[in-house]
Amino acid sequence: MIAFIGMVFGRFFPSLGSGLFAILIGIMIGNLKFGSNSMLRPGIKFSESNLLYYSIILLGATLTFNSLFNIGLTGISFILIQMAGTIAFVIWLGKKLSFGEDFRLLMASGNAVCGSSAIASTAPAINAKTSDMAVSITIVNLLGTVLMILLPVITSTVFHNNILPSSALIGGTLQSVGQVVASGSIVGEAVKDQAEIFKISRIIFLALVVFVLTRIKMANQEAQEAQEATKGKFNIRSIVPWYVAGFLLLCVINSIVLFPAAITHPIKVFGNYLEITALAGIGMSVNIKDLTQHGWKLSAYAGGIGLFQIIFALILIFILL
Repeated sequence: MIAFIGMVFGRFFPSLGSGLFAILIGIMIGNLKFGSNSMLRPGIKFSESNLLYYSIILLGATLTFNSLFNIGLTGISFILIQMAGTIAFVIWLGKKLSFGEDFRLLMASGNAVCGSSAIASTAPAINAKTSDMAVSITIVNLLGTVLMILLPVITSTVFHNNILPSSALIGGTLQSVGQVVASGSIVGEAVKDQAEIFKISRIIFLALVVFVLTRIKMANQEAQEAQEATKGKFNIRSIVPWYVAGFLLLCVINSIVLFPAAITHPIKVFGNYLEITALAGIGMSVNIKDLTQHGWKLSAYAGGIGLFQIIFALILIFILL
């Protein structure tokens, strides 16, 4: 029901996205007496875990590696350097602001790749708390909304809406596909289409980002006991979570056989519904005090990330493109 309400609001405010409304409504209801009823816990747990995994796997069936060829070697270089720089800066700034490690890694994933889906993919891999997931998803989506409005102004001023650099800036920095489409449409149809290609190229590297962030978590001293426990018990799941492996497998299959729109469209719609339902469940698991505990620091964190992404992307565009 919460997911459905979120989708209704999402239709009226597509730039914000149904997921953001679902998680916010979930937080509000979850902090009411009715929402905290123990009878709801099994359904909430199922939604925020199983449904989340299935939505990530289905995302792979809507992507192909062909987009990487469309942006060329310089475009791929721009994407990889931009993502690496974003991850490094987000982790560094979060540490300076004294945020927890898991929260920093989730913020890095969401801003570097694709917002909610990236955070949802990373959280189970690093055993992050549900509250960290909810706060990071909320902050990343709100930051993306601000950048969505700001970037067309920058592309007009700096690039005079030239297609390639404008597309790279929008598709290389914004957090969700919906925000990329909305922001690109403000500039022009050609920019919107090209920006989507840059964005999809970032999503294709989702598995790589999850792997890197998991290795960072495991390398820290706090995870030494876990490393010792798993030493000598190597298995593929310790490198790639099963749902990320499923995402990659479907992406590879789709790249080879090219599923027709009659297949990919319903998969995309259903996968999106599963993700929104999962976000509603995540919201219901959060204590609202967690969202208000570090108000000014969260604002400073989001603002610093947005400023860095814009400046770093502009520098890379002038050098590479």
